Amino acid sequence: MSQRDLILRMSDKELRKQVIFSQLTLLTIGFFLSLWFFQSLTDWFQYFIWDTKQIFYYGFIPGVIIVLVDLILIRLLPPTTFDDGGINQKLFKGQPLSFIIILSLLVAISEEMLFRGVIQTTFGYYFASVLFALIHIRYLKKPVLLVSIIMVSFYIGYLFEQTGNLLVTITAHFIVDFLLGVAIRYYKGGIIGEA
Repeated sequence: MSQRDLILRMSDKELRKQVIFSQLTLLTIGFFLSLWFFQSLTDWFQYFIWDTKQIFYYGFIPGVIIVLVDLILIRLLPPTTFDDGGINQKLFKGQPLSFIIILSLLVAISEEMLFRGVIQTTFGYYFASVLFALIHIRYLKKPVLLVSIIMVSFYIGYLFEQTGNLLVTITAHFIVDFLLGVAIRYYKGGIIGEA
């Protein structure tokens, strides 16, 4: 049975629990790997820099640009191009806005702490970006979604390379997931891209 079939058989409540569990697992892995790879948590926390300008220009604006490019591609390409098997539709359609905010924030924090904060700082930009794209396994058989997630992964990794600030990448990731989640939630038509 495929991942898609398993997910589509779950109730909305089961799917929400599973996604939250998987993100909490990534967060836990990120925390323990940070203890392993950094001499102290203080060394790791140096990547959390509250710089409003940097967060806005390198986090918020790029996140909005990524979503705008996605929405343009959705208008130009056939709907089947962005079909992830109905998983994003099932996850976001009909959900309260508060759930979309919480889930988007959890995903952004857990994935960025692990992939940029631990893996990229330890193993490098390319390794972290490729690994991040590979965990989105459901996109591997969808060329447009795969290229999109690879480009987003490398772009967010590049933002971290330029700023050394996890709050920048968490913001960009949150904006992408949140805006696409809201678009899926409220869109009356067919399919809307990755989240």
